[in-house]
Amino acid sequence: MLGLWRQTLLSSWILPLLPLLLLLPSAPAAHHGSYKPVIVVHGLFDSSYSFRHLLDYINETHPGTVVTVLDLFDGRESLRPLWEQVQGFQEAVVPIMKKAPEGVHLICYSQGGLVCRALLSVMDEHNVDSFISLSSPQMGQYGDTDYLKWLFPTSMRSNLYRICYSPWGQEFSICNYWHDPHHDDLYLNASSFLALINGERDHPNATAWRKNFLRVGRLVLIGGPDDGVITPWQSSFFGFYDANETVLEMEEQPVYLRDSFGLKTLLARGAIVRCPMAGISHTTWHSNRTLYETCIEPWLS
Repeated sequence: MLGLWRQTLLSSWILPLLPLLLLLPSAPAAHHGSYKPVIVVHGLFDSSYSFRHLLDYINETHPGTVVTVLDLFDGRESLRPLWEQVQGFQEAVVPIMKKAPEGVHLICYSQGGLVCRALLSVMDEHNVDSFISLSSPQMGQYGDTDYLKWLFPTSMRSNLYRICYSPWGQEFSICNYWHDPHHDDLYLNASSFLALINGERDHPNATAWRKNFLRVGRLVLIGGPDDGVITPWQSSFFGFYDANETVLEMEEQPVYLRDSFGLKTLLARGAIVRCPMAGISHTTWHSNRTLYETCIEPWLS
């Protein structure tokens, strides 16, 4: 009797509804694959502790992700010359990359964004999928900040070139990307770091570095007008001052127009993501949840 009831229910109710059930949208599939490892590089005067909130966000939204916040050149050691830091960070990331054949993501904050861009230039076999540049002075820095006043208390931005564009000054990381728009000739001749990775000065590795940089899957640029440190703030998007201190956007910059290290090629490929966000100060980019969900999390697949 029970079997007959089940048969009647199946034929009378369920079978007629079957075509409609097949048309219903299915639930999104769970992410069963593993996420790519994430490598985080800190900025000036920072340490790995500064990124505890970011680490929590990644663990919450992408559980199981292997996140490495590199604990190198912390605090005052972050003033070491940037090429020295690039070498140290390279030694740290190579083993991580070798264990991740599917690729890795880089999240690089402030000064760390320049370290990471140099890493992408000098590493022939890097496998970086997303390079997330978080409020980084990618086209240089030209502003009176608290950091600058602490380091060079008797100097202002108008005369800091006298220090930064000397062999002694280039021993400080901040001078490696000091970009005085009123002394462009001195910058091009003296900059031992930024002018080289930008391809603004000829060097024998320029072609190889450009090829290496273009291995990146995508470049995510993050910054905003209320940063308060990166000057001009558009430097986070490869914009910068001209000689009249008018900001020229990335597409107006000579390094873009000449495609000297690959920016124009990346944009044509659709591999540059720009994510400006107002209302965030420089020291809170890596702890702002809304910023993470909007500008970082979508690129950590």
